[in-house]
Formats: sequence, structure tokens, C-alpha cells
Amino acid sequence: MTTPIIDFVRRYAEKNAVRMHMPGHKGQNVLGCEPWDITEISGADELYHARGVIRESEENAAALFGSARTLYSAEGSSLCIRAMLYLALMQGRPPVLLAARNAHRVLTAAAALLDIDVRWLYSEENSLLSCPVSPAALDAAIRREQPMAVYLTSPDYLGNTQDIPALSAVCRAHGVPLLVDNAHGAYLRFLPEDRHPLSLGADLCCDSAHKTLPCLTGAAYLHVGKNAPAVFAQQAERALSLFASTSPSYLILQSLDAANARLAADFPGQLADAVRRLSAIKGRLADHGYALTGDEPLKLTLAPKGFGYTGDGLHDLLRARNIECEFSDPDHLVLMPGPATPAADWQRVESALLAVPRRAPITQVPPSLPHPARACSPRQALLSPQIELSVEKALGRTLADAHAGCPPAVPIVAAGEIIDGDALRCFRYYGFDTCHVIA
Repeated sequence: MTTPIIDFVRRYAEKNAVRMHMPGHKGQNVLGCEPWDITEISGADELYHARGVIRESEENAAALFGSARTLYSAEGSSLCIRAMLYLALMQGRPPVLLAARNAHRVLTAAAALLDIDVRWLYSEENSLLSCPVSPAALDAAIRREQPMAVYLTSPDYLGNTQDIPALSAVCRAHGVPLLVDNAHGAYLRFLPEDRHPLSLGADLCCDSAHKTLPCLTGAAYLHVGKNAPAVFAQQAERALSLFASTSPSYLILQSLDAANARLAADFPGQLADAVRRLSAIKGRLADHGYALTGDEPLKLTLAPKGFGYTGDGLHDLLRARNIECEFSDPDHLVLMPGPATPAADWQRVESALLAVPRRAPITQVPPSLPHPARACSPRQALLSPQIELSVEKALGRTLADAHAGCPPAVPIVAAGEIIDGDALRCFRYYGFDTCHVIA
């Protein structure tokens, strides 16, 4: 596996050239990485118009992921989500997107910028925590809404995954492309049994490489499926360039380049070991009395109220032992180990959780999921004059922010929706004090 971006930058650094170009540190060490932090000089290629070392590296990644085209993002999956919506518009269909409700807030913001009308798919479980969509529900929604594309988030933040094979089959039957936010699941391609959405039928997919692969924060992929509409691959670079910075981080690009060599070598074996280790830990924690949720193999999500703790309370106990988790709220605690987790850290986490004394269960349950009425489109809401109010005074007003929601799964209210009594109860439960509404 070649590493063309790294090779170019290392050769340039070794030349000790006079740097009459950006960035301002001129390659002088402060943090230790500056000699390898360059801009798009001659020979370094141009991200989003890649024809040289970046294109070679992206083609390596495409071969690893089995895509028709894989493009790098140095601005996370947020950039890729914007690009995916733009590409969906390129089909020339009415700008209506059918999206599972557990979408990242950037989806709503991107839809507003592109003037896309979002029609939400709610969970049949009436839950704020996940948004499973059944093939039958999706089929009915496509017939009803006639969308330009379907958008799913899988895995979600809490480790829940959608039935991508079944849902992609529904989309194919209707000739509607499937877009998947796979920010938390880049590693799924490298499991012993490939579970990556692109392999399961997605037409467009974004991965946050930095979340689960050995990459720097901000490293991400936009994947185009081999059976996707031709316009997706043809316009992918343009789609990214419309929303991206013209000063991409070459440190991030080098980390993506280096990841190719790792993914082609020892990463799958290390990943399999990590999944086996976490599966065993999950079993022991369950035997000890902890309730676990989610089916993602590389995420540990506890629902500790039955053990006598809120997620936030259990996080505080772990933090006191110098263990910092990914996320907590009143109901859940999310931990994200991985192949790079040292052996001693696995043991520290398990020992700390098993040492927590069990208490009487906490019986308080989260409020039911609101179904807010829509007052206007996300674009109208986000581009309107707005004011910040206490949630109590916001009752009956229209949300002017992309999302108001916690946990990061299903929003309580989305842009353009009316804040009702059910939403107010959720705000109180999750500790929301204020929100932005249309003035």
C-alpha cells in the first residue's frame, strides 16, 4: 500500500526549502509537527480537484472500502453531509428529503442552506433515544412523499444501527438513492463480516475516520457506491468544494493516507481482537447487573438507572478514577474503546465499573418523544430574526435553531417546529434552560 501524500511531504521537509508560502510557522518546530504542515504547493496536489498524490491516496482508500469513488474531507463528516445533500439535488428531482429523525443537526442546517424540505421519519418505538425504521414504514413514506433521496443515520451516537440491507432494497425498488451518515461506523468495513453501509446497499455514505480509525480529528471520507447514480461520482469533488475551506489541513490528509497502510495491514486483526474483548466485557457487565443498549460492536452504552445511577452520575464516578467517557446524560453512558486502547485501559474501565456499589434502581423514565407541529421550513426558521428565551417562555414559539435535543439521537424540536408542552417536558428533563426562537 502506497502512502503518496506522506511521501511527498516528508521529501519536501527533508529538502529544507525556503518556505515563501503559507502557513506562517514556516516549518519551524513548536509542537513538533510543523515541518509536515504545508499548503497546496506544487506537487502537493489540490484537494477537491485531486489529480496527483491525493488522488492516488483516495484511490487506495476506494479500493479498501469497495467504493466507486472515495474522497477525503479534512473537515469531518459535517462537510460530507452537506455534499451528500447537494449531490442528491443534482438528480433534478423536487427538493424533498425523507430523513430518519435521529439526524445530526448539520443535516437540518444543510437543508436550510440548500432550500431542501425535510420530511421526518419517526421511530415506531416513540423513543428519543433511537429511530429504527422498518422497511414497511419506509415504503409507505416514499410512496407518500416522493422524495429525491432517503437519509439514515447508522450507527447513531448511542450505538443503534439500522437494517441497511432491507431499507436499501426498498429504496432500490422505488429508484430512490439511499444516503447514510455512517460517521460512527468507518470501522464496520473491516470487521470479519463486513457491515459497512456502502457494502449493504447505500449509494452515498460519509465516515468520520477519526472516530474509530487511527486518524486525526477532522479526517473523514465521502464514499460513492458502485451502483449509485453516475452524477454522484461526477460531481462529488464539486459538491465538497462548494462547502469546504480552501486551506485543507495536510496533517489531516497525511493521517488519512497513513490509515490506508494500516487498514491494509494489521488493523482488521486488531479490530477483531478489540471487538472480542469488548464483547466479553459487555457479558461480564451484564452478568453484574448493568443494562446495556445498542448493537454496535465497538461501542459500550450503559443504561445504568436500573443499577441505581444516572448516566451523568456514573460518569462522575469514572471521572474521579481518571476515566473520561464519550458522552453521558440522565439515562445513558457511552464509552468508545477501540483497537488503539491499551490493554491496561480495558482492565481499568471494567474494574472501575464492577467496583461501583449497586443501589436502589432509579425509576424516573424520560418523557415520550414529542411530534411537534411544523410552522415553517428549516430555511425560513434559520434565516429569520431570532431571540433567545427561557424554555418556559418559548412555549408556542417556533424554534429558530437547527435542533434542540439531548441526547444526540432524536431532536426534541427541529428548526421550523413549534415548541409544545411535550417538548417543554423534555427540555426540563434534559436540563435545557433556553432556546432560540423566531422573533
